[in-house]
Amino acid sequence: MPSTTGVSEQRVLDEFLRLVQIDSVTFEEAAVATVLEEKLRRLGFEVLNDRTGPSTGNLIARMPGTTKGTPIVLNAHMDTVEPGRGIRPVVEGKVVRSSGNTVLGGDCKAPIAAILEGLRAVLAAGAPRPDLEILFTWAEERSHLGARALDMSLLKGKLAFSLDASQPIGTLFDSAPGYWSLLATFNGKAAHAGVTPEKGINALVAASRAIARMPLGRIDDETTANIGLITGGTVRNTVPAVVRIEGEARSRDDSKLAAQVETMSAAMREEAAKLGVVLEMQFKEEYKPYRHSPDSLVVVAAGRALSRLGLPVSIVPTGGGSDANDLNAKGLPTVVMGCGMVDTHTLEESFAVADLVMLSRVVTSLIAEAAELEY
Repeated sequence: MPSTTGVSEQRVLDEFLRLVQIDSVTFEEAAVATVLEEKLRRLGFEVLNDRTGPSTGNLIARMPGTTKGTPIVLNAHMDTVEPGRGIRPVVEGKVVRSSGNTVLGGDCKAPIAAILEGLRAVLAAGAPRPDLEILFTWAEERSHLGARALDMSLLKGKLAFSLDASQPIGTLFDSAPGYWSLLATFNGKAAHAGVTPEKGINALVAASRAIARMPLGRIDDETTANIGLITGGTVRNTVPAVVRIEGEARSRDDSKLAAQVETMSAAMREEAAKLGVVLEMQFKEEYKPYRHSPDSLVVVAAGRALSRLGLPVSIVPTGGGSDANDLNAKGLPTVVMGCGMVDTHTLEESFAVADLVMLSRVVTSLIAEAAELEY
């Protein structure tokens, strides 16, 4: 059992409250990156900012270990979703909530606070530790652009643990889907809807017929698809000449994902052709799926760290993506761990103080497990 006496509820809560009040919506993470770099340096880490983003870059912090255990990477992201400006957290008893007009920013500021607190506890106790690397990324909320831009030669860790999931602490994600985004423009011809409608080519009709043909929602237990945005037309008495749609397809199985993309593409091509609409279509692979076996070292190590704390371990798949998709694709075995966030990305977002403390203890336990683990 790792020493956890150094984990302070008040300190980690204060840390969390300070961090969420630093605006860091996607692409605007510079202010929080500056603060985090200084905090990591004060803990004794060597810190590099790779400057790959529009306002800042990924933070890579390194500290040599005191054992010959397995070098590990602890990962969380610095950006938050909108509305995430001027966050004012409210503490009600043992729960932190948003003030109601913004998100709270627990995704992913709570894991960041827990990582910092766990590190403080380990270092203050002089507990054994392997070589440690901390990876705080930019733009995770936008298809993990920070992790995608990361030069993997900057990391020496053999296993990575991504603290970034709203499921209960004790949850491990062994697989996650790949993701393709869709942007399609249907180009028809404008005409007066009451005087000469026959001279028009209705782009909205072509788009709506195509959407109606697409299998959407949950396709199977590994695959989903969605059309999320439709824009177009000018006024109600003009045949709409241009309509744009945006959507996505996800699957944890590459062949199923390819089939879903082709089904959606065919529906658009065929319905556009029937009406003489010119179609501009772009499906773009945003990130690849990953899948770990139950006996993979990264899953086993994470499970052991949770068990050290007496936590029940639940290994499940997820339908969402994270930095782990890109880190796994680049060859670094990474598992996503549940952090206890509630109602993330909403105005009702909250985080229990007890979970903040437990997550800090999970960090100490991950370090203790890796210190004893032979890679």
